[in-house]
Amino acid sequence: MRLEDYWGIGPKTSEQLVSALGTSRAIEAIEAADVRALVDAGLHRGRATRILRRANGEAGMDVLATGDTRSVYDDLLSLAAGHALTAHAADRIRVLTPLADRDAVETRLDSVVAARDAWEGLTEADRDRVTEAFDAYDDAEGSDLAAVETALALREAGLDDGPFEAIGELEADALQDAADALADVRGQIDPSGAGSDGEIEVARGADDELDRLRDQLDAAEELANSAFDVLDAVRDGSLRDFEALEAATIDHVASETGVDPATVRSVAPDDALDAADFVSATLRDLVAELEEAVAEREETVAADIRERIGGVRATGEDDGDAADGERGRDETDDEPGSHVARAVSAVSDAAFLLSLARFAAAYDLVRPTLVDDGIAVRNARNPFIAGDVQPVSYAVGTHSLDDDAGVASVDAPPTGDRVSVLTGANSGGKTTLLETVCAVALLASMGIPVPAESAEVGAFDRIVFHRRHASFNAGVLESTLKSVVPPLVEDGRTLMLVDEFEAITEPGRAADLLNGLVTLTVDRGALGVYVTHLAEDLSPLPDAARIDGIFAEGLTNDLELRVDYQPRFGTVGKSTPEFIVSRLVANASDRGVRAGFEHLAGAVGEEAVQRTLSDAEWTSGDD
Repeated sequence: MRLEDYWGIGPKTSEQLVSALGTSRAIEAIEAADVRALVDAGLHRGRATRILRRANGEAGMDVLATGDTRSVYDDLLSLAAGHALTAHAADRIRVLTPLADRDAVETRLDSVVAARDAWEGLTEADRDRVTEAFDAYDDAEGSDLAAVETALALREAGLDDGPFEAIGELEADALQDAADALADVRGQIDPSGAGSDGEIEVARGADDELDRLRDQLDAAEELANSAFDVLDAVRDGSLRDFEALEAATIDHVASETGVDPATVRSVAPDDALDAADFVSATLRDLVAELEEAVAEREETVAADIRERIGGVRATGEDDGDAADGERGRDETDDEPGSHVARAVSAVSDAAFLLSLARFAAAYDLVRPTLVDDGIAVRNARNPFIAGDVQPVSYAVGTHSLDDDAGVASVDAPPTGDRVSVLTGANSGGKTTLLETVCAVALLASMGIPVPAESAEVGAFDRIVFHRRHASFNAGVLESTLKSVVPPLVEDGRTLMLVDEFEAITEPGRAADLLNGLVTLTVDRGALGVYVTHLAEDLSPLPDAARIDGIFAEGLTNDLELRVDYQPRFGTVGKSTPEFIVSRLVANASDRGVRAGFEHLAGAVGEEAVQRTLSDAEWTSGDD
């Protein structure tokens, strides 16, 4: 396969990747979803992420049917990546896509929930120990030694079974031996070098003999770079013949480098043209002799290190993401002695799972029940709103949340309706509810728990989320219809979440278009939630559609609108303008402006305005 066959890679990007990585390594990085490799090759992180999402989850990306859906998707992954334990785990999270295989969704959900339970079961001290180990791993840029030491820390913290079984399968003694051996390695082990054994650069301090030879080589190279200075140092008036100069040169070089004089003499030329040629040739050949000696000793020490660590990986760490969040593709899994390779893979997967676990714990996410059709949530929360928020329950399609014992009727949305038309007060949370449903559907599709007390989520081939746009022209209407209609009429299951369609055309025609969209949604077997202020202008809706309402209940003591964000099913919501006018009357400091607002109060019902102001002034505990 050519690099340019991948989405988003044109001739310039291909040339850049080949120059930095080579064709085979670049393809390997793309197939393994290795963001880090592409970024190191010079690609912007965002571009690398987009390329890898398409390369590894093309079918899943088709679920994101609109720009607003993609925006929620990006924001969700940014939230999750914010809880990542390592930079590499954050990259793996950012390239997650909805999964087309339902079994893969179930498997990842199982893994993430088990990881969350394991994380929450740790003591605070063990959590700190794990976090510190991953911090050190990041500081060491994911070195082999850091991976082995992190694996040891995870085992000590008890993360060695369930989703971390790969950690538990590692032998503690072998890991410790590998850690001791890797301390003698400088940098990373190059898996492509030294045949299939991996090229090891031995660190200073690992072997006294190698350090001695390296010191001699450094000294010899320094002398070779200043051969004329050496000649000046050994030549004086007492040296009347060439043999004396040769002897002086050998003694001087031996003294300066620490090399045995016999070794220096053995590399000295027999046929030098003059003194300068003798000195330069002696130093040049000594450097070559020492380079060979260093290489031989380094390979001997490296072989010992390989034996101590139980082998090295042949292909490097798997930077991809298996659908179940467990061990990815690692070509050394069939090499039981490759302790480092297995530790690198296991630690990468553990960081990924624990990062999602921390995200799930921070947002109190729960495992949804996967169903064939419908989406239903009880006490769901919008993950993008900080602080205390009123949870809401909502559903379209068939569900069983209303079958649970002890569920109040307000928390049990009707079952079986294909479409709901959501109405109600301005600033009443209608758009937030759409965004919440979109977030639940997307998280579930990626095998990640959702922000609700309980949830049932169907499989969707496309999620169409369309926010309200404040433009009012034919161009916006056309672009909106081109955005929401094509995915609705495609084969498969579609979830429609459309906000205030009337904002892009005149109200009368908007009601007609909205009626058409609701009918089309039902006819196509899709599910939909449509937010509108035009419910009373709609023609009779299909039997499979219902109208829900959100109600404002008054003003707080601070004259903020008080809203019951839980929709009331089968009821048209009211925008209650008297609450807004009441606030304007109360806040007006100019007498003339206040009189104008009082005139409007008469239009919407002066008695209602006065009652609202009285309630806001004298009712305590409302905010």
